[in-house]
Amino acid sequence: MRYRTARLGDLRPVIERDDSGVVRMRAAHPLGPYPRSLTDRLVHWAAAAPARPLLAWREGGRFAELGYGEALARVRSVAQGLLDRGLSPERPLAILSGNDVHHLVLALAAQYAGVLYAPVSPAYSLVSQDFGTLGHVARVLTPALVYAADARYAHALASIARPGMDVIDARDMPALLETVPTSHVDRAHAAIEPDAPAKILFTSGSMGVPKGVINTHRMLAANQQMILETLPFLGDAPPVLVDWLPWHHTFGGNHNIGIALYNGGTLYLDEGRPLPGQFDESVRNLREVGPTVYFNVPRGYEELVAALSRDRSLAERFFSPRLRLLFYAAASLSQHVADELARIALETCGERLTLVTGLGSTETAPMAICRPWESDLASHIGLPVPGVEVKLVPAGDKYEVRVKGANVTPGYWRAPELTAAAFDEDGYFRMGDAVRFAAPDDPAQGLLFDGRLGEDFKLSTGTWVGVGALRAKILAHFAPYVRDAVITGHDRDSVGMLAVPDQDACRRLCPALADASFETVAAHPAVRGAIAERLFTFAHRATGSASRVDRAILLVEPLSLDHQEVTDKGSINQRAVLARRATLVEELYADLPAAHVIIADRRRQSAPLGRATT
Repeated sequence: MRYRTARLGDLRPVIERDDSGVVRMRAAHPLGPYPRSLTDRLVHWAAAAPARPLLAWREGGRFAELGYGEALARVRSVAQGLLDRGLSPERPLAILSGNDVHHLVLALAAQYAGVLYAPVSPAYSLVSQDFGTLGHVARVLTPALVYAADARYAHALASIARPGMDVIDARDMPALLETVPTSHVDRAHAAIEPDAPAKILFTSGSMGVPKGVINTHRMLAANQQMILETLPFLGDAPPVLVDWLPWHHTFGGNHNIGIALYNGGTLYLDEGRPLPGQFDESVRNLREVGPTVYFNVPRGYEELVAALSRDRSLAERFFSPRLRLLFYAAASLSQHVADELARIALETCGERLTLVTGLGSTETAPMAICRPWESDLASHIGLPVPGVEVKLVPAGDKYEVRVKGANVTPGYWRAPELTAAAFDEDGYFRMGDAVRFAAPDDPAQGLLFDGRLGEDFKLSTGTWVGVGALRAKILAHFAPYVRDAVITGHDRDSVGMLAVPDQDACRRLCPALADASFETVAAHPAVRGAIAERLFTFAHRATGSASRVDRAILLVEPLSLDHQEVTDKGSINQRAVLARRATLVEELYADLPAAHVIIADRRRQSAPLGRATT
């Protein structure tokens, strides 16, 4: 099958084993030189290509642009303003804003001046009802200055106000921060130490409350060189990205904006979101701007595939000759989505594009392991990138992943106990992820992702349930009606699930209920029947109790951000859901299950319908 060409790196590994079964892997090719700080690349491109856009965003019907030369001028001006206000690593800046030009200038200005900053998820201010997570972040960070884009943040700001904390918004920024730079700001930039903290990124909270991950200047610069050596085509021509991924997460804020800045490329801000009814803006942007490389999370690819299937002209524009590669991360991509994407590409341009993925985290800046080749296995994450050493520690029938490299955090901000627990006796960071070898007799073929170790549990029989692998199988089998699943069964006789439904797909099963509540839709025989049929076939394909799901409940009440059930990027905190919805779990396993429990045994699906459940 023909694939579009893109220059990709050589990750052939050096592999060592010891007598305890521990495996160490690293790329045979050593990491090349990288700058002291990402802002050194801003200085370089401002001189080499001052008019080239670094950032583009919509203003009305056109794209406004910030060129590299203008970007450096504004960054130096704002950096001077930050220094004049006495900001420093101990008096940091917090940015409460989505992706916009002010956010980017502030972030780069803080890095240029050696001022610590933290981009904070807008959802903590605009979606949360009690501002609990925002309060936690503010207590950890203790910012001296907070940038909040506009008046929508007023209530959130009031909840974290404290003496000595100043606030500015987009209207105030020119008057209060932008000033004539002096030699002081350039001396501050020249004095930056590579291992000094550049920013704090708060984890998504999928395994608990958000932690403040220290991102040093070295981490950010080294990881971009790792990415370039893994995907060297990025350096062949200035990359063009059309991207919505938020800058308070490592995928958007480190990986993607870093790729544009490091390689002299342009990032077009996408105000769309991979949600029903919110992807139209992404379609509009992709129609007008053809990216050279496309990054998204699996949910984004689901929306993209649906849009491409409906619109041949969009597919022709998207798969234009300058698009070289597709990349997904943050979760597993369903196989049917990958297959449909490949089918549309073949029909549109006569060739497939390599679909790349890997494994990383906020603590690894983020890229640590990557698969820059095509694979039929969605769980295939590849091999260590140059400069990263992977230590695989046996954990039952799988391996725990630990990593070391210039891209790895020194720890968590103001949390020495968490930092100490995060590293092993050899200084490797414990990622908390599990893997297997794609080919046990040939480790050079790479690694397969096998879930989060903290999510796995034992049935009452003592059988281990691998939650990550099971969830991936569930999502593939129950598509399109189930978007995600919380796996149950700890100390129980069997596995069950609390299923997060795709409400649009479920509604299509009962079009007569177009205006009904989803509680009514979830109780409709067509919806229950579709889930029951898939439960039945899934259970009968299982090879043992750990891979068989006997019963399910469709969740009607959305997962809660305030209760840490879900992160603002959509990742589920399994432990939080199970704790908050313990009553549902009890109902799931009752000897006489309630009507809202869907079971795999077809003979028991004739029970009278009752309420749907929250």
